[in-house]
Amino acid sequence: MSNIERKVTKTGNSYGITIPAEFLKESGLSYGDDVQLNLKDGEIVMRKKEEVSLPEGVNKEFMDILNDVIKEHEVAFKGLVER
Repeated sequence: MSNIERKVTKTGNSYGITIPAEFLKESGLSYGDDVQLNLKDGEIVMRKKEEVSLPEGVNKEFMDILNDVIKEHEVAFKGLVER
């Protein structure tokens, strides 16, 4: 199974789709897993969120704050990369 069609449904203030169990199994996903969604060339790409172990001395709260800052200033950071 590699190609299926699904209908986008409304769930509260968000939208969702159902994913067949076979797709989850083949992708290594299971109920409760965190996923990352990326928009690439007009397509939504979903993958299992990678677990990252932090180096000694770096705590999760610091990384959460850093991620928030990066998201808040994403456009500026991308502009710097393109220079």
